[in-house]
Parts: sequence; structure tokens; C-alpha cells
Amino acid sequence: MKIGVLALQGDFAEHISMLKKIGVDVAEVRLPKHLDGLDGLIMPGGESTTIGKLSVAYGLMEPLREFGKSHAIWGTCAGAIFLSKDAKSDQPLLGLMDIKVQRNAFGRQVDSFETDLEIDELMKATGTEHAYHAVFIRAPLIESVHGNAKVLSALEDGRIVAAQEGHLLATSFHPELTNDTRFHEYFISLAS
Repeated sequence: MKIGVLALQGDFAEHISMLKKIGVDVAEVRLPKHLDGLDGLIMPGGESTTIGKLSVAYGLMEPLREFGKSHAIWGTCAGAIFLSKDAKSDQPLLGLMDIKVQRNAFGRQVDSFETDLEIDELMKATGTEHAYHAVFIRAPLIESVHGNAKVLSALEDGRIVAAQEGHLLATSFHPELTNDTRFHEYFISLAS
């Protein structure tokens, strides 16, 4: 099992650290050739417009789209925006996942927050029973899911913060900024 982390911008080092913590072989992805031999790819949080522009500049858009047709991809925060089909803004998107995302829906940096989420699919897949402590930083909101995409988790008020469409995963929050490896383990199961 070898997982790539898109290392153009954002908190890719934190994802790499989490993957190493659970014993997964990791590669930094900056060019199309870095996708060769990978079982899955994580696209980290950061600045979605910057990630998109750099992906265009480095010739990654089509290789990432092709990779996502048959391999697991997980987008966290900005990565979820980049993965979506609709971000309601004029920026490069992969358009792989049938979700509509609103950038910075929870406010500015000072509005960042943490909360516990009951995520049945995650608890079932990892054989655990406790809530997942999620960290939201200038987080996007998954406004809606369409087609084969499904909601994995929502806040108490119903706002969607995690979704899945087959081997594609999107989270509004940052699992790489916690000590809880369950989301990374769950992603590995999608990539297997």
C-alpha cells in the first residue's frame, strides 16, 4: 500500500505524518509522474484556489482526474473543494465528486472551532464506538450531495461536513490535526 499526498501547498506534512504513524508508505505528489504506483491520494487543506492554479501550472489536472476514476482520493478542507464538481466560484476544480461546496462557510480564521461528530460509517469500519473530535479551520461546507455521493457526517444543525462517493472522500475538517488516526485508516480501506 502506497499513498500519495498532494504536496503543492497546505498542510501536506501533517497528512504524511499521520500515514507514517499507521505504517503506510507515503509519497509526495508534485508532478504527474509522482502518481505512478500509488494506491490512493490525499489532497490536503490549504488554499483551494492556489492548489488549483498550481495543479494547472504543473500539468496535474488531467492526470489527477484520470487517477480519481480508478483510485481513492480524499480531500480535506481545501482538498474537498478541489475535489468537488461545484464550489460556486471561478477556480480550477477536478470535478470528480458530485458535491456542491461553499468555501469558508464557517467564517474567518477566528471562527475556527472543534466539535465531536458521531460518524457511524467510521465507527463501524474501525470497530470503535466513540465520537470523532473534528477540527474546523476556515472550513468549507458541503452544501449538498448528488448522484451516488452520500453524507457521512453532519453537524447537529444538519450542515454536511463529510461525504463519500465510492472511493472518493471529502471532509470539511482536518483529521490530520488530531491524534485520532481513524479517518486515515478509513481512507486506507477505500484505497485497498
